Amino acid sequence: MAAPTTTPPLLEVTGLTMRFGGLVAVDNLNLTARGSDITAVIGPNGAGKTTVFNCLTGFYRPSAGRLLLRHPKRGAVELQALPGYAVARMGVVRTFQNIRLFPRMSVLENLLVAQHTGLMRQSGYGVAGLLNLPVWRRAEAAAVERARVWLDRLDLLSVADEEAGNLSYGVQRRVEIARAMSTDPLLLCLDEPAAGLNPRETAALGDLLLTIRGEFGTGILLIEHDMSLVMRISDRIHVVDHGKKIAEGTPEEIRSDDRVIKAYLGEPEEEEIPPEVAQDLEAEGRL
Repeated sequence: MAAPTTTPPLLEVTGLTMRFGGLVAVDNLNLTARGSDITAVIGPNGAGKTTVFNCLTGFYRPSAGRLLLRHPKRGAVELQALPGYAVARMGVVRTFQNIRLFPRMSVLENLLVAQHTGLMRQSGYGVAGLLNLPVWRRAEAAAVERARVWLDRLDLLSVADEEAGNLSYGVQRRVEIARAMSTDPLLLCLDEPAAGLNPRETAALGDLLLTIRGEFGTGILLIEHDMSLVMRISDRIHVVDHGKKIAEGTPEEIRSDDRVIKAYLGEPEEEEIPPEVAQDLEAEGRL
């Protein structure tokens, strides 16, 4: 686990609320995520976890709340005030619970598409590319090299030219992470990355995320139902139930928290006393 730090968090969410008509999906939620930490958001199905991600990454505009990103170059950035497409430019990128690769594109092309905005900016929004100017060729070569580095890191070079849709589910998961990392994110938001993986693939995923955190200093915000993975790799865990945060702490603290156990398992039902037993107890004055 990463050493404790007193530096301000990379991301600070205050009072996040998301309403859909009369339904409150997220209710006055506070959470933080530090750079170089793996922060997990867990909770039962329907707890509002993915809605939190959708607010953070610009897919939803929150009904209320402040999403403060401390950017090393741009200073304090309020994500909720940005157009949705601009959030990724601030270094907040995500993967999805359901894989969203371009299935008919090669693996390499998927990683290059992720860098499209930067390429367009460097090429004068297409003009240099149309004219095949040196500035475009340099930008394109840099994008290919960045993609190659991440394909190598995730053991994907051998499938770089294969169509993404033809790969196994576990390999596609790795391609998604490689695509996100090729954009040099500050905060990598992963929505159930272990979904559909077998135990061996899940263990390898955990090792990969620890490497990304440790070697590259990328903050990771993780939604995950696989508790063995969450407890092994997380530095801090936020627990959400019915849109509200009910607990926060280290894996050790969360594992033994009664509120968390109750949220996942429910309260035990009172055992109904059979009528004949009740009559005997009543006769004995014990009921």
